[in-house]
Amino acid sequence: MTPTPPARELSELAAVRAALTRGRAVVLPNPAPLTCVVAATRPEAVNTAKQRPAEQAVALWAHHPRTLDALTERLDLGPDALRLARRLLAEEHLTLLAPVRRPEQAPPWLAPATKDGWTLLFGARWQPLAGLLDAFPVLYASSANRTGQDPAPGPAEALAMFPPEVPVLRSPVPDLPHDDCPAGPPRAATTTVRLHPDGRLDLHRHGAQDRAFAGPEQYLARLRSGRGR
Repeated sequence: MTPTPPARELSELAAVRAALTRGRAVVLPNPAPLTCVVAATRPEAVNTAKQRPAEQAVALWAHHPRTLDALTERLDLGPDALRLARRLLAEEHLTLLAPVRRPEQAPPWLAPATKDGWTLLFGARWQPLAGLLDAFPVLYASSANRTGQDPAPGPAEALAMFPPEVPVLRSPVPDLPHDDCPAGPPRAATTTVRLHPDGRLDLHRHGAQDRAFAGPEQYLARLRSGRGR
């Protein structure tokens, strides 16, 4: 009789850090109401983990001040729109589509997130993961799902979805209140907003941040005003 392999377990921080250092994809948790994300220092690792073409565009995880500073001269945005972009990423933690200045000259670290003159920037930054993220200023990210499946709400679901070569980080904050409350809203991927060169905002994809609003205009008006959530 073939022995049953041991049950796969969630990974600790050291194992996930080592995997990222080696260029492998990992799954990282987020607080409610966001789902998990798959991340790597190499865009093709993210795509392979998701079972999609290796060359497909991914999001640049704009979590690090150095990355945000480097984006300043690459985005086709005026001073006010640039300030808005930084606020949307750093405070709203949503995903942003921003126009790229001279996209044909995009540097290697930005090119994987750039398509048709726009770059996709992922802004979620959970403070319990700050130490891990800060060690990798350039990361690429995407929703933690395999092709044809919904994003994994938490580490347990991601563990069942991804193969053993993709470590899934154990949540650094166990027993989150949201997870103990089945009546709470289901988790969702981040809202995606398009920021035009003149500062206009469009809702590109519904997600966790905008679903409490009656419609896109109400949500975008709140973003423009900068008022609290």
